[in-house]
Amino acid sequence: MPKPELFSPAPLPIAALSDAERLACLRLIRSENVGPVTFRELINHFGGAQNALDALPELSRRGGFGRPVRVCPAPDAERELENARRCGAISLFTIEPGYPAMLARIDAPPPMLYVKGRLELLNKPAVAIVGSRQCSAAGTQLAQRFAHDLGKSGLVVVSGLARGIDRAAHEASLASGTIAVLAGGLDWIYPREHADLQRVIGEQGCLLTDRPPGFNPREKDFPRRNRFIAGLSYGVVIVEAALRSGTLTTARYANDLGREVFAVPGHPLDPRAEGTNRLIKQGATLVTDAEDVIETLQPIIGQQAFRETVGETDFASASETPRTSPHPISPTVAVRRKPDGLADISAVLAALSPAPIAVDAIARGTGLAIQSVQIALLELDLAGRIERHGLSLVSLKAP
Repeated sequence: MPKPELFSPAPLPIAALSDAERLACLRLIRSENVGPVTFRELINHFGGAQNALDALPELSRRGGFGRPVRVCPAPDAERELENARRCGAISLFTIEPGYPAMLARIDAPPPMLYVKGRLELLNKPAVAIVGSRQCSAAGTQLAQRFAHDLGKSGLVVVSGLARGIDRAAHEASLASGTIAVLAGGLDWIYPREHADLQRVIGEQGCLLTDRPPGFNPREKDFPRRNRFIAGLSYGVVIVEAALRSGTLTTARYANDLGREVFAVPGHPLDPRAEGTNRLIKQGATLVTDAEDVIETLQPIIGQQAFRETVGETDFASASETPRTSPHPISPTVAVRRKPDGLADISAVLAALSPAPIAVDAIARGTGLAIQSVQIALLELDLAGRIERHGLSLVSLKAP
């Protein structure tokens, strides 16, 4: 059996943004053509959300946008924040301490989260447990056992609050710490029979989403949720998954993000185990109890947990001390622009094609400084003329 308190929690930072800074950040996120990467680049370049908001119209014009870019009105952002407060949630931005360090390490993390419950869980080492909604009784029992034993060792259990394996994992780890990642707003309950469980997790565990209150998710939002589940965790344990199960998207994201993928083997004749058995054939770590997971993760967590940084231009730090942004929001930072910016945009456009290319390759091909390329890409992004593909890859947007 796992030893209790094997993994110790990280201290919870207590600093926060001011109300004005929080409002400016949310307005920037909700403005037209501002995605996660663009949000980060705007903050890095202008030193603050308000400066970036002021610059959006000109930036989009320089990028070739045919009309003024839509900037989120302050009343709309104020209303969203008030609705979150009514749900008992707070907003947490990548640029403030307390944002989950593991999630901040992924490519293009969500710029803002709404969270409710025990915020300290967000920066404790975590493992995800996910699986079939139509699980067997044995699968339920396995999920409960894994969740209980991993929680007893000091690991937070992350899942998606779905039927079946997700529910079993949450219920078995409530006492030790569980995080439920939602595809919709915090006031959205699905399935309806999980209303009580969601309420209890919001009190004893932690609820997390990047969607505003009142948002009803679409089918395409669930893979997004699965990516966040993988991003929050050091590893993902798959308990029962059919060949076409959505659970396998979580395993794929975990692999893409460099997280460990664990699979519990099942009977070869059980279709609910076809996906997990195939994962094992493809290289996932076969596990039959929590000790298998702990033995794999302990050296990884011991070497990396809360001692890494994510780069000079990223907001999240994984150090053991409270995180501070390398670019704190300030209303007095001057806007920096190059006089030859339009020429830079033309050069970058000429180097782009529908095929994704790395930003540093654009810099080499054009002879421009990497900062000049990033500024040009920022303006083209706001104009809706390029697509971001992750891993610093960009391409021209299809007409």
